[in-house]
Amino acid sequence: MRNFVLGIVVTILVLLIGSLGLALLGFLPTRANTTPPAMESRIAMSAMDSSVERHAPRVNNPVPPTDENLIEGVKIYTMNCALCHGGIDRQASPLASSFYPPPPSLLVDPPDDPEWHLYYVIRNGVRYTGMPAWDKALSETDIWKVTALLTRLNKLPPAVQTYWKNASGVDAPSAPADHGHK
Repeated sequence: MRNFVLGIVVTILVLLIGSLGLALLGFLPTRANTTPPAMESRIAMSAMDSSVERHAPRVNNPVPPTDENLIEGVKIYTMNCALCHGGIDRQASPLASSFYPPPPSLLVDPPDDPEWHLYYVIRNGVRYTGMPAWDKALSETDIWKVTALLTRLNKLPPAVQTYWKNASGVDAPSAPADHGHK
C-alpha cells in the first residue's frame, strides 16, 4: 500500500514538474487571437468563479436602482465598458475577437451573477485577461451603478428603456435568455 501511495505522489509530481517545464520552455500557446480549447475555457471560468466565491464579500448595493441611477449606469457603461463588451446598440465589440479570453458580450448575453459578484469583478478586474480593475478609474458609486444596470438588463424600467432606445436607436434588452451557463 505504501508503494502504491508513493507511486501516486511521484506521478503527480512528475506531471506538475513536466507541465511547469512545458510552460517555461515556451511550448504552451500564449496567442490572444486564437480560440482556446474547450477544456481550458471551462477550467479558467470555473477557477474565476471559485476565486470570486472565496474572496468577494457578500455586500448589498448601496445605490438604489432608480431610473436616474440606471441611466447613469448606461452612460458609464457606454463610456468605459462598451469598447470591449459591446455597445448599447448590441453590436459586437471591435476588440472582442482580439482578446484572450474574449470578453463576454454583456448586453447580448447578460450576466446572471449576483450583484456582489459583478461588483467584485468590475472593481478588482480579472488577472490574465484584458479586464482592468476599475477601482482607480471609477468611483465606488459609479461601479455600483454599472453593476445595478448589468443585473437588471432584462427588467429595466420604462424610462430607462426609452433613454436606451433614444441613445442607441435599438430597444433595450427585455426578455431573459437562457444560454445554459452560470
